[in-house]
Amino acid sequence: MKLNDTIVALATPSGAGAIAIIRVSGPEAMEIVAPIFRAKSKKPLEKQPSHTLHLGNLVDGERTLDEVLVSVFRGSKSYTGEETIEISCHGSPYIQQEIIQLLIRKGCRSAEAGEFTMRAFLNGKMDLSQAEAVADLISSENQASHQMAMQQMRGGFSSEIHRLRQELLDFASLIELELDFSEEDVEFANREQFKELVAKMQQVLKRLIDSFATGNVLKNGIPVAIVGEPNVGKSTLLNALLNEERAIVSEVAGTTRDSIEDELSIGGVGFRFIDTAGIRETQDVVESIGIKRTFDKISQAQVVVFLLDSEKFKVQSSTPSALRASPPGREEFTELLREIEKIKNKFPQKPLVIIANKIDQLSEEERKKLSETLNRIEGSSLQLLSAKTGEGVEELKLKLLEFVNTGALRNNNTIVTNSRHYNALLKALEEINKVEDGLNNNLSGDLLAIDIREALHYFGEITGEVTNDELLGNIFSNFCIGK
Repeated sequence: MKLNDTIVALATPSGAGAIAIIRVSGPEAMEIVAPIFRAKSKKPLEKQPSHTLHLGNLVDGERTLDEVLVSVFRGSKSYTGEETIEISCHGSPYIQQEIIQLLIRKGCRSAEAGEFTMRAFLNGKMDLSQAEAVADLISSENQASHQMAMQQMRGGFSSEIHRLRQELLDFASLIELELDFSEEDVEFANREQFKELVAKMQQVLKRLIDSFATGNVLKNGIPVAIVGEPNVGKSTLLNALLNEERAIVSEVAGTTRDSIEDELSIGGVGFRFIDTAGIRETQDVVESIGIKRTFDKISQAQVVVFLLDSEKFKVQSSTPSALRASPPGREEFTELLREIEKIKNKFPQKPLVIIANKIDQLSEEERKKLSETLNRIEGSSLQLLSAKTGEGVEELKLKLLEFVNTGALRNNNTIVTNSRHYNALLKALEEINKVEDGLNNNLSGDLLAIDIREALHYFGEITGEVTNDELLGNIFSNFCIGK
């Protein structure tokens, strides 16, 4: 990118709409826009102060392209840190392209993906982690991802990293000073204080690293696999959760041959529900592939919802301790337990929710007996539900929220969501651990300085104090054009 060019791009989504915003930024933004703008007030645009709006016509020679509203942002007071003008025009795709092509003919260059935000970073308007949070904010689809992106964009994460880096830098300066007086055998850096700082840094880094597990799933949505035998109502449950006919529902067993995914926000947290193929013994090659994929989806899920047909397993005996089920018999119940144990043994760390579906077909007494029987299955929680009528669906949503650690989110703690930051934190902690070992083994200052410099490097990678063109290209290429 030529960063001294004046760039232009559509800042609103492409396509027809009420209005569109075209952003121009660079050293010649005013010189390019002012001559083609005719203000209703007759005031010259180039003489107007920052953060002012001006109504007028945009013209191409004698031809009027549109009546527009021009916003002026001067130099360091703009988003990019350079002269910026935003043109609000009518949302016709034809008008948008006519204005953009006119600006290009007058000297602008089409902006590349993320170039406006890259200029904001390079001009010191934000650090690199804050710039990355801009992309997260744009793509946020629920309250949790929005809250984390806003917290990072406001500099919560950056401030922690800057503080750690500065404290380490202060001690590094004293260590480097000792090297200049190595022949005099003096210590400017108090080793005991340095050990306390290292311990504190280890604690903070571990907390930030641990937060990534929560942040990653909150950012991308918590995957929930809906599993069970064919025709127990998995697709009906998915439709009930989403409140729309997303999956095909049929009385024919094995209708779902592949997984179906859709997202839903519950309590401000995104959940990604996966309706899987029914688990059963089958000779059908296509269905067998679907069942194999079911277990693949279970391995990717954070929570497993196991659905069963309550009619098939309701207890008929008046004694709750009896495990005698209605036809096709007790063997079916034994097989159910076997399938549940298979999932629990293969995925012991995953929360398992057993859903007794179709309870609308049961009496109150039958529901009570079924609950008493199924509650004996250890290591799982039970929910009674009717996907058909919607009874119990809201209770299931609340149950799923219990499996999400939203404490840090509620307390507005820093949560790491970016894998680049996560990897840099891991490397920084590794170097800090080396510094600790060096202090405990009374290593000389020159050897300590090597590990300290490496730790400072990884801190700087997060905030952008240490960077390169390839890294910036990779980060900002994921942005939308116009931001």
